[in-house]
This record gives sequence, structure tokens and C-alpha cells, in this order.
Amino acid sequence: MGIVSRGTRALRGFILSYGPTSVKKRFWDKEFASGKWNFIDNTVGDPVYPALEKYARKGSILDLGCGPGNTANELAFDAYAKYVGVDISESALAKAAKRTEENGRSAKNSFAQSDFLGFEPGQKFDLILFRESMYHVPVGKVLPILAKYSQHLAKDGLFVVRLYTMRNGAPIYRPSKMFSIIADNYDVVDKTQDMKTGAAVIVFRPKA
Repeated sequence: MGIVSRGTRALRGFILSYGPTSVKKRFWDKEFASGKWNFIDNTVGDPVYPALEKYARKGSILDLGCGPGNTANELAFDAYAKYVGVDISESALAKAAKRTEENGRSAKNSFAQSDFLGFEPGQKFDLILFRESMYHVPVGKVLPILAKYSQHLAKDGLFVVRLYTMRNGAPIYRPSKMFSIIADNYDVVDKTQDMKTGAAVIVFRPKA
């Protein structure tokens, strides 16, 4: 059973990283509509928030893979002026939009349905966030994706990536590899690691 479960997870991960957009959309819509991801509806206290509130500088945020709108609604209201969340799942975005309206943030928050790998923002942002969504970027495409979105950073703009890089005190290979790639190719402004949960946040910018 364990082998079957690992095989199923591996297949799912492969499809969500390498599959066509239409297939990925069906996967995510089904999972969000079924309630599978309801457990992430409340992430208050996540280590990504102090970084966002420090480095957004009351500016604009692009959240790639925003899911049901956690960041859009849990981030301190006065930490930013404009927020755009992008997600492939219409089910997730419906929840994000409803929550945004209930929290009185409709004037600041907006959402776009798209596979973020191919999304074209059409504007520049002070901060671009990959909150767990980097898991769905193939390791070999981390640099091309960051290069693509570097074009949409405002002057002095920053990237923020949040991933679980450790489990039971030991590094997890794939996300740790991603962090190493980032550190080798970008200027790291800040990095934090929660040793208890294994969650890590890295803040960085393109090299001059």
C-alpha cells in the first residue's frame, strides 16, 4: 500500500509540474471543490507573513499560485497597496474572491485565473511571491521562470519564496536544491528557517 501511495503521489506531482494546463486545471478544480485543501484556509502565523510585511513596503504584490486567498486576506491590511493573486483553479479563486469581499479588501485585491507558468502580468510589482507554488516548477525551469518574472519586478523589487526545506531535522532534496539554485544566481536579501516545522522563506533580487 505504501508503494502504491508513493507511486500515486509521484504521478500527481509529475502531472502538476509537467502536464498540460487543461489537465492541471481539472486536477486543481476537483481538489479545491471537494474540500481537500480546506485545511489551508487558515494559515495565520505562517513564517512568510513577517517577510512580506517587511519587504512589501506598502507597495504592490503579485502572488503566483495564490490558492483560496490566504495571503490576500491574512496579510496585514496596511502592509500593501495592491495585490494580484494568480491561480489555475477557478474553485480556489471563487473562495478567494468571496473571502476578499467579506473582509472588505475588494478595492485592494484582485485575482486572475491562469497557469502561473505562462501568466503575463502586464505590469511591474514591488514583490513577487511564490508561496509553495515553486513546488510545481520543475527544478530545471526555476531559473527560466525567475528570469521571466524578473522583467515584472519594479525598481528595487524582490522575490519571496516559501517552501518546506527540512523534515525531522534533515534537508528535503528538491526544495533545498531550489534554494541553492536561487542563492547561486540571485542576491539573497533575507532567509529564515523554522526548525520546528521545516518551513523556509528566502527573499532575493536579481544581481546587479
